[in-house]
Amino acid sequence: MNKPTAIKRFVILVVFMLLGFFLAFCSFEIPFTNYTYNGFANSIKLGLDIKGGVLLIGDAKPADESQNFDQELNATVTRLSNILASEGYTESVVTTQQGNRIRVEVPDVNDPETVLGLIGTPAKIEFRLEKDGEARITGKDIRNVYASYQTTSTSAGNYEWGVTVDFTTEGERKFYDLTNEALTTSEQKIYIFSNGEEISEPSVTTAIRGSTFISGSYDEQGAKDFALQIMSGTFSVDLTWGETSVISATLGVNALKYGLIAGVIGLILIFIFMCCRYRMMGLLSSFALCFYVIIVLFLLMAIPFIQLTLEGIAGIILSIGMAIDANIIIFERIKEEYGSGKRLDLAIKTGFKRGLPAIIDSNVTTFIACIILMIFGTGSIQGFAITLFIGVAVSMFSALVITRGLLNMYYPLNMTKPQYYALNRREVSAK
Repeated sequence: MNKPTAIKRFVILVVFMLLGFFLAFCSFEIPFTNYTYNGFANSIKLGLDIKGGVLLIGDAKPADESQNFDQELNATVTRLSNILASEGYTESVVTTQQGNRIRVEVPDVNDPETVLGLIGTPAKIEFRLEKDGEARITGKDIRNVYASYQTTSTSAGNYEWGVTVDFTTEGERKFYDLTNEALTTSEQKIYIFSNGEEISEPSVTTAIRGSTFISGSYDEQGAKDFALQIMSGTFSVDLTWGETSVISATLGVNALKYGLIAGVIGLILIFIFMCCRYRMMGLLSSFALCFYVIIVLFLLMAIPFIQLTLEGIAGIILSIGMAIDANIIIFERIKEEYGSGKRLDLAIKTGFKRGLPAIIDSNVTTFIACIILMIFGTGSIQGFAITLFIGVAVSMFSALVITRGLLNMYYPLNMTKPQYYALNRREVSAK
């Protein structure tokens, strides 16, 4: 690579870095649209301990001795998530813990009763062909229920609120049979019961395959309430809500602010140390660390199941220190190789090669610890493990790819002055 090419590539990288920080932290309106871009660092989902909100913990037990409890527990978690998401709480998190408990976290809510009202009390839902008949469809046959605004006839513009019910594969078959049989009765209706009480008796005009839309002169709120009634009967386990609490955001906001300050101070101190210790190699590694920050922020925003908690902030701050470890190992190897008499370019190449096993060994052990914490830890410990795992993974990419690429680009600009790299022949190889 010649000097002009190296300079051009450096300029391009600087532009990309500045663009990355701009996209991470700046907000702006996109021309000719109604969309406002908020910056992906500002779009990171925050946990309850930072943002505040409501925490619910419920005890679950099998509703039927013959059911697969783990499978049904996961199905209940999915349905609770769907309910909260349909009500606009897209940042809510529903997880299982300690084998038979369900944990619900809903940011930006100050009243547990609001959340309990949305989730509803688990009920027994039944679709019948006759009022006194047997249940033909139960909650286990329903995949999802939500309020929707749909047309109800072929007439243009004839829309109304109602409830859409999505069935499981088995539920679709049962519902087709049920509606087909309902057409042969005098009333041509099916009856929906919740805990033994009739809540609706929709008319059937045709045999229905797949999802169905149930109308009934509902307004928007009425449709949502009716959907919740049905959805509460799809919980596959008996669920009793025990612990309910409101978490204030005051402590979390201060912790977030001080955590950001600590992170910035840590980065600055790392930059100073690396530049003083390794000169140009340290400056290039600091440049790579800027890309590290951008990538970590983007991943925290982009990965859907991540919510940043106080423990997660601790994991990020710890990973900042670890992000430079790989660079230090490599730079010390380069100094040893150059001190033993190798040419500068060969010392750089050999330094990366010899430093790779130590970097992989140290990071693999960290990955193993993070995976164990993610599997067996509780929510807060898992948050720490996830952010640390991401930070360490990105740090390896930063050291082995970005820093190496920067050194290879800089080498054509300075091939004859090893002192700029903090190298001299008095360094001896440790053997």
